[in-house]
Amino acid sequence: MANSLSKNQFLNTKPEHFVTADGSSTLMLSGLNEQYHSVNGAIQESSLVYIQNGFHYIKNQNVKILEIGFGTGLNCLLTYTANAQSKLIKTIEYNALEPFPIASDLVDKLNYISILKGNNNESFFKETHGLAFNEKQLIQPNFYFRKILQSVQEFNDTASTYDLIYFDAFGPAIQPEMWTQEVFDKMYTLLKYEGILVTYCAKGEVKRTLKAAGFKVENLPGPPGKREVTRALK
Repeated sequence: MANSLSKNQFLNTKPEHFVTADGSSTLMLSGLNEQYHSVNGAIQESSLVYIQNGFHYIKNQNVKILEIGFGTGLNCLLTYTANAQSKLIKTIEYNALEPFPIASDLVDKLNYISILKGNNNESFFKETHGLAFNEKQLIQPNFYFRKILQSVQEFNDTASTYDLIYFDAFGPAIQPEMWTQEVFDKMYTLLKYEGILVTYCAKGEVKRTLKAAGFKVENLPGPPGKREVTRALK
């Protein structure tokens, strides 16, 4: 197995749809033993790592989010759903990097809408996947969205304007270049003072690299099947 996921390698892996233990969909990179979400529950994992530990932790009324790895669009959908269900609706500017967009036939197999009942969830989900890359759009009231066809290394925004980063790259064994000092230095720079980064990964080496970039690292309880996850504060 290669130690880095190149574009050609991704295109040759043929992602496959399957249903996780909580009944929600994810994708698997065949031959690489890598999933987009936990096999123990896609919605369960993302709800804890990115919504509970991240979105709900931010108290600002205007929230600017950067997602590293848009993937199936689940984290974005859960953010929209959580905001729509809140008594204090936030204005969200959501920017998502995705160098390896998934094919539309796989998007059609994802079952999130049948599980996450709510007003406009279906149109929101379809629009996030269907919008052209690199165009900022108001796709629902209070929700601005931009999907960016770039890797984090190519992303040239250097302003400290983000409140929250969802760091949802493939794991260090598959994409070691995503978990480097250089990348986390960039993440630190992109965050506002007291901004946070949340990720499912709790490997010791990753936490040491976050600390070296200047973050204060918190170990938080993980979802079923995972002991810990990580929140890093600027």
